[in-house]
Amino acid sequence: MDEILMGWPVSGPLEEAEGWWKIRTHYGYTGWVQPDQLVPDRGWTEAPKLVVNALFADVLSGPEVELPVLATLPRGALVTPGEGPCPEGWRLVNLPDGQKGYTKCSFLEEYCAYPEDLPEEELRARVVERAKSYLGVQYRWGGKSPMGIDCSGLTFMSWFFSGVLLYRDAKLVPGYPARAIPLEQCRPGDLLYFPGHIALYLGEGRYIHSTARAGSDGVVINSLDPGQPNYRADLPGKLLTAGTVFPLGLEKMTTL
Repeated sequence: MDEILMGWPVSGPLEEAEGWWKIRTHYGYTGWVQPDQLVPDRGWTEAPKLVVNALFADVLSGPEVELPVLATLPRGALVTPGEGPCPEGWRLVNLPDGQKGYTKCSFLEEYCAYPEDLPEEELRARVVERAKSYLGVQYRWGGKSPMGIDCSGLTFMSWFFSGVLLYRDAKLVPGYPARAIPLEQCRPGDLLYFPGHIALYLGEGRYIHSTARAGSDGVVINSLDPGQPNYRADLPGKLLTAGTVFPLGLEKMTTL
């Protein structure tokens, strides 16, 4: 149904059945996990966090590249900052299971739990750039990481890094930031909704999406313009609506 990355908080169990727990994510999505995949919160939710911005980040037992790897974290995983001296270029971090390790500073950035208070054009450009950073990643149903990502996973993660939590699936849902707008009002960073599919608009008729269609097989850029070489003929006629998160509220968008 969905991929929960390391460090993302969940609540539950809401139900239990045959060794599985039904849980709710911090963005309000529900699904089933095996409880041994979870660790107790122990103050994790309220602790300051860093987010992995590299495709993948090894967390090592010490600040040396030849030392053992404790965990390999995908883009979007959360850690908390550790305390202690580090050589230049390294950062001590805490993992949710209590382990401490070292990773490169360049692999991390501050986590935005709130929408970033940036000029609208700058925020739109930032979201577009995030989406493009997944180009070439394979399609994976329910995925949200560079190991594989689906259509709503891509739009979710593109906005996640700026503190905006979209609905996990390819539809508009009351209570979440996106609202419907006419296609002619669509600007970079806005959303395109098709039956069972969603894309991020790039401007000039272009959009980026994750698709399992043969020959694409992942994150690609296509066009709504039949005059362009990357036009995809099967989608424009199915477009249901466009969507935007603007005007953007700056309150924390979590459900816990």
